[in-house]
Amino acid sequence: MQEKNIWVVGGDLRQLALVRLLKEDGHTVHTIGLEEDGLDGKCAVSDLSLAHCVILPLPVLGKDGMVHAPLCRESISLTQVLEHMRPGQILCGGLVPEEVRRAGEERGLRIFDYYAREECMVANAVPTAEGAVQVAMEQLPFTLHSARVLILGFGRVGKLTAHRMDALGARVTVAAKDYADLAWAAAYHYESIRLEELSCELGGFQLIVNTIPAQILDAQRLCWVDPEVFILDLASAPGGVDPAAAEEMGLHLLQAPGLPGRTAPVTAAEAIRDSVYHILWELEE
Repeated sequence: MQEKNIWVVGGDLRQLALVRLLKEDGHTVHTIGLEEDGLDGKCAVSDLSLAHCVILPLPVLGKDGMVHAPLCRESISLTQVLEHMRPGQILCGGLVPEEVRRAGEERGLRIFDYYAREECMVANAVPTAEGAVQVAMEQLPFTLHSARVLILGFGRVGKLTAHRMDALGARVTVAAKDYADLAWAAAYHYESIRLEELSCELGGFQLIVNTIPAQILDAQRLCWVDPEVFILDLASAPGGVDPAAAEEMGLHLLQAPGLPGRTAPVTAAEAIRDSVYHILWELEE
């Protein structure tokens, strides 16, 4: 690809790795909100108008409504970023909220969600699944071999997580809503159950991994689980587990959205880089 002037705004370890990858490919890279690994992260926001492409993090916004920038000491306002871009510029982000898309389009920007692309989601699912195995092995007082594991959801992450757990000898059960997903789970020789029917069966599992971004394990269902269970919630906000109810019951819950950013930031960064490149190539075509 011809050399580009690319700005990376906010983000975590994935964006730090992304900066290095883009530089290795010969691009000129500026950063805002990345203050580790020798990056000052304090380039002037007013210079954003010079960028061929601006890359926002995954997810774009944090819980406070500001740009997700855990490596920055100061908050970054998305409004300020948008105001300093000129019409026609390319803005890429992951899990772009609808209000962000509207605000960008009102300013004449070309908005793209790299995480909405299938190649990015599949590539991101691999480190998510492997990260789930890593976290489970760190948290459980026993091996995954022979462990009774329930996977909630059988999308990209659910499939790969079930496969990785099964390869280590876990006794995997899949709970899904879609009959096609249940058929695929059975084809892979996993036990399966309809999501709507989950109740007392929950008590038979030592590890529960949720991949569904909707509350599946509410207070009522959490009453059924084994008090010694480890629950790993991989889903993006709002997550699939009621954290207040889990805390009140003394359950071992770990909410880990964005797990690839912690366990495999370089691989996750490669997925983001490739998807952004695909967007730029398609625009050039």
